[in-house]
Amino acid sequence: MIRLTTPLKTEDIIKLNVGDKILISGTIFTARDKVHLFLLEKSEKEQNIRTKINNGIIYHCGPIIKNNQVISAGPTTSNRMSLYTPQLIEEHNIKAIIGKGGMSKEVKEALKGKAVYLSAVGGAGVLYANSMKVKSTYKKEFGMAEAIWEFEVKDFPVIVSIDAKGNSLYDKVYNKSKEVYEELIK
Repeated sequence: MIRLTTPLKTEDIIKLNVGDKILISGTIFTARDKVHLFLLEKSEKEQNIRTKINNGIIYHCGPIIKNNQVISAGPTTSNRMSLYTPQLIEEHNIKAIIGKGGMSKEVKEALKGKAVYLSAVGGAGVLYANSMKVKSTYKKEFGMAEAIWEFEVKDFPVIVSIDAKGNSLYDKVYNKSKEVYEELIK
């Protein structure tokens, strides 16, 4: 198990390999569809949150919060954010993205030498909530699921699914499945 504390450094990211199990402590930010678009706007308005996310970790998550307590915070499917992610990595120097289901080949390329994609376990939202505290909320007008939640996490468990070298756990699984399938149809 590798323990990482935010803010992450590029040197930390480069050392990680597909399959590494990570425990993250520090600050992470939720970001779903609306937030990706917001972060890429060229507006000077609300620049503070755009700057705050620089060099950070984005978690594809629509949490359930009650009385400023995290009730559930499982990952949402990342691939639908793929269109905006390469630009987000470039403009905000994002070090890690947490989600589920993988991302496009364009994102895999954008991660090279800069960032990693980390998988969280779908269906484990309550488990994840136990390792989180709300620090702040931005863009509340987007609604609970779409707002930017700034969380302080302690020992948040994830696995490296796409590393900064371009290796992908999803590619490995696909290739192995294809191999088995081809053997079965002979």
